[in-house]
Amino acid sequence: MRTNKHSQVLKHLQEYGTIESMQAINQYGATRLAAIIFDLRKRGYVINTMMIDGTDRNGNPCRYARYVLVGGDAR
Repeated sequence: MRTNKHSQVLKHLQEYGTIESMQAINQYGATRLAAIIFDLRKRGYVINTMMIDGTDRNGNPCRYARYVLVGGDAR
């Protein structure tokens, strides 16, 4: 059975608790993670956003989002 990106991201969140954009791209080919998170929130999942300070591949400072599943089930 083939699953869509929303269900793959949700399953990842339920198994590991967090996900970041590069994980979603590399593991699931999901290039629009923020849109998927938005849709999951509309379905009732409680997902927090943590902004992380890091560096890009060239060593420049950057910020990126880490999404954290607070509750495992939709309301």
